[in-house]
Amino acid sequence: QVQLVESGGGLVQAGGSLRVSCAASERTFRRYAMAWFRQAPGKGREFVAAISWSGGSAYYSDSLKGRFTISRDNAKITVYLQMNSLKPEDTAVYYCAADFSIVPGRTWDEYHYWGQGTQVTVSA
Repeated sequence: QVQLVESGGGLVQAGGSLRVSCAASERTFRRYAMAWFRQAPGKGREFVAAISWSGGSAYYSDSLKGRFTISRDNAKITVYLQMNSLKPEDTAVYYCAADFSIVPGRTWDEYHYWGQGTQVTVSA
């Protein structure tokens, strides 16, 4: 069973950048589609971005495309989310997720494995 551990969250000012990481527990990670979701207080879990197992295809929420970039390093069994031009409304717990699928999904129920989340807070 894949275990996922997020890191890199924190407090950043509006307009700043932050990169969060998600490390997997096993080498079979290479064959998993990966995604980032986020959940703000009082809201549901929102799709942020997803990437295919090879890293050749990436998908983004339309509202975040252009500011966020997902990438992966299969040698390090880690997936990243680079967040630029951050806004206070980006404040949320960011979760990474994994699933053994060819085409990454955009809904949370398509993913079987989840990390514990990392808090990102953007101050005005």
